[in-house]
Amino acid sequence: MENLGSLDLFVRAGEARSFTAAGQQLGISASAVSKAIARLEERLGVRLFHRSTRTISLTSEGALFLERCRRILCEVELAEAELLQTQSAPHGKLRISLPSLGTLFMPKLAAFQRCYPAVALDIDCSDRLVEVIEEGFDAVIRTGEPGDSRLMARTLGAYRRVIVGAPSYFQRAGLPQQAEDLVNHACLLYRYPTTGKMDAWPLSRNGQFLSLDLPGSMVTNSLDPQICFAEQGLGIACVPDIAVRRQLDEGRLVTVLDDYNQDCTTFRILWPSSKHLSPKLRVFVDFIAQNLFPL
Repeated sequence: MENLGSLDLFVRAGEARSFTAAGQQLGISASAVSKAIARLEERLGVRLFHRSTRTISLTSEGALFLERCRRILCEVELAEAELLQTQSAPHGKLRISLPSLGTLFMPKLAAFQRCYPAVALDIDCSDRLVEVIEEGFDAVIRTGEPGDSRLMARTLGAYRRVIVGAPSYFQRAGLPQQAEDLVNHACLLYRYPTTGKMDAWPLSRNGQFLSLDLPGSMVTNSLDPQICFAEQGLGIACVPDIAVRRQLDEGRLVTVLDDYNQDCTTFRILWPSSKHLSPKLRVFVDFIAQNLFPL
């Protein structure tokens, strides 16, 4: 920026053919202009002005440099104008990451797109723990407590994992009356794709977590097969309630062991900490915070 200031001062002096006039435009003395030009000449290793006691004139090198500096300063002005425009109208690509059940969010994201058609969403759906800053995400929606101090966070809502099965399954296999009864049922299990670990069902008694070795009639690393198999009466699944509300309302699935399940998981939106949010990110964070829940 200091170099740009020197170029601006040079252009003003070159166009006015006067250090005094250039100084008056900038609110500094003619002596300060002369010294700044001298430092610029020393840095460039070339004389830009012929000087006499009463006048200045551009050297041939100075005249060439003046034209180039005019173009440079013009480009800077255009860049500033474009930046000011981006600060007033949300547009451009917005790279976001959602958990695998983020497909449930799509109607809300479609509503955002209708409100801000100039913002192009680049959506990544994955349960892996993404590196927000290193991977270039503008925002991510995730569960759990944020662990990166470089990120800002805003709470969106919460959901429960519920243990569900089809009425036809329970008619055939019986209702589990206590958590330990699950070892005699067909369990539809979830394996985390990043770690390979099995998801532990949120079962507890008197505040103590119950660790059970559940028999898996199916193992998957995505939500949809669990819900499908449960609806088809092939076993019991532990899934987010927001993913099966319609099935529960219609009676195609029912919950069991609610007294053993006190699960609650919080959704948050995270984005890189910055004093100046871009308009596209600001409207996205506000829209999602206001509209994502209830799903």
